[in-house]
Amino acid sequence: MTHSTMPGSGSEAADSGRGKPGRLPGSGQREDQETSRRVTLRDGRELAYAEYGDSQGVPVFFFHGLPSCRLMHPDAETTRALGVRLLTADRPGFGRSDPKPGRTLLDWAGDVSDLADSLGLHRFAVVGPSGGGPFVAACACKLAPRITHAAILGGSGPLGAPGALDGMAAERRIGYILAQRAPALLPLVVRLRGDPRRDPERFFANYTRHNPPADQELLARPEVRQMFLASYREATRQGIDAFTHELKLVSRPWGFQLQDIRVPVTIWQGDADNSTPIGMARAMAEAIPHASLRILPGEGHLIFLTHWPEIVEDLLKERRA
Repeated sequence: MTHSTMPGSGSEAADSGRGKPGRLPGSGQREDQETSRRVTLRDGRELAYAEYGDSQGVPVFFFHGLPSCRLMHPDAETTRALGVRLLTADRPGFGRSDPKPGRTLLDWAGDVSDLADSLGLHRFAVVGPSGGGPFVAACACKLAPRITHAAILGGSGPLGAPGALDGMAAERRIGYILAQRAPALLPLVVRLRGDPRRDPERFFANYTRHNPPADQELLARPEVRQMFLASYREATRQGIDAFTHELKLVSRPWGFQLQDIRVPVTIWQGDADNSTPIGMARAMAEAIPHASLRILPGEGHLIFLTHWPEIVEDLLKERRA
């Protein structure tokens, strides 16, 4: 495998109080130029990835949501101060990663393994918000000997679980139902919201308008807004096929059993999250043998921005014990 530099482009506990990090992330072309690279995988595809934080720190893979890419991340300075080497990769078809037609959730574990091998990393932690959650679970299942700890942050859960859709915003619920029952309509519905590449402002407004007040406060911050816009635009530079494909992947049977996961998993969940509501988190926590559930009162979907130091502390506790 080769590297190249890219040009710019369970138990349950309740946590009270809201994280107040001093910084929130920004993004832009300069950041992309400084952090983004490509690696050639064993099957010849190229995978784009970025690094943030401490280059000599503890390795943590951060799996983006939907639609998103390597440009979505917690604040780099905070990550550096926490002693973390954060690796974010575009999944196939997103950003600058080559597509892989017909890929499954478990296929992502192979790509992560190849990327880790190319970087000389034997063991690492994995974390993912929202639509990245199922990919965290897939890696925890398939790469157990290499995973030190996994964290799912307001992650999508299996839709077959009782109450999985309770409390979900109507727009998100419709998307899941279409992905299950009428997937041919997904591209049309996505474009009606606004093309994320050609009109990211419109897409941003439509895609986040249902988020609860805790999220809206964050999304109003210029640096957060710019990161989301840049990520949406870059994620769909190849079109929306990867986006609609992953909507179908997370809405259907995942191809593995959560009960087969044997690594420590922490599931973080805001109790005001109406994108991936608390029923999903509870179902995953009950199904995964070594899972713990952390409920964050009053928080919404963007807890990877507000509670990052706590998440990292928990994620690395086995390594630092």
